[in-house]
Amino acid sequence: MDEERMSRAYRSGARISRERMAREAPLDAAALEAVQASDVVVVRGAYDRVELVLEALELPYTAVEPHQLGGARLRPEQLLVVNCPGHLGPEGLAQVRRFVEGGGSLFTTDWALRHVLEPAFPGIVAYNGRPTADDVVRIEVRDHDNPFLRGVADPGEDPLWWLEGSSYPIRVLDPGVRVLIASTELERRYGEAPVAVLFRAGEGEVFHLISHYYLQRTELREARQRASASAYAAERGVEADEGMADLFAGEVETAASSSRLLANVVARRKRSEGGRDA
Repeated sequence: MDEERMSRAYRSGARISRERMAREAPLDAAALEAVQASDVVVVRGAYDRVELVLEALELPYTAVEPHQLGGARLRPEQLLVVNCPGHLGPEGLAQVRRFVEGGGSLFTTDWALRHVLEPAFPGIVAYNGRPTADDVVRIEVRDHDNPFLRGVADPGEDPLWWLEGSSYPIRVLDPGVRVLIASTELERRYGEAPVAVLFRAGEGEVFHLISHYYLQRTELREARQRASASAYAAERGVEADEGMADLFAGEVETAASSSRLLANVVARRKRSEGGRDA
């Protein structure tokens, strides 16, 4: 899937996510409308680009380079996003640890598992040492009632998750870790099932996903996924847009799932104050 096509899929998927959120979770939708650039701090990565999903959602953010994080002034009510690979250096790692333990929310992807989470929060999660191939796996949402997963996958959907070549499977070491999204295919091929995990550290929380969050491709395995994107939008009570013209349902479904998950995380952080839900 080329960059221009994926960009259109994300713009359409993000719009569907926000319109559905306005109907299904109006408090979260209102929180997104109130987000300011200072609420979300993104550490740029060499590989992943979570900020492109934020832009598709039309959410403002503040970007910093990895070497700048150690000297950044962070507040506990912020969301800190660390893109893969997460080479932050000792000062940056210390900053991450202080931020989360003081009540902040951290969102990390792929190689940040080894470069950020293992050194900053030892004994909780770890890379299993079996890198993936460039692959796509079916995922299963473990807890549809979890606020982070609301609207991410509807009953009957089979979302797919792209695995970048050399993605790091997540081994759970601490029983307090919650596996929010898993994949039987991922476990069968690479030894671990978790796709998205959540854990507490001090007063804050950490949300981590395998592979790159800005997905670059998917697969169309079933007739439902090969239907038109316009049909997918109509099924969800959203008007189609011009950008969907030649897109498939599965492409927009994947982008919509990814967009809604991030929108949920940002909204819940915005609604919280000092780690307590407002």
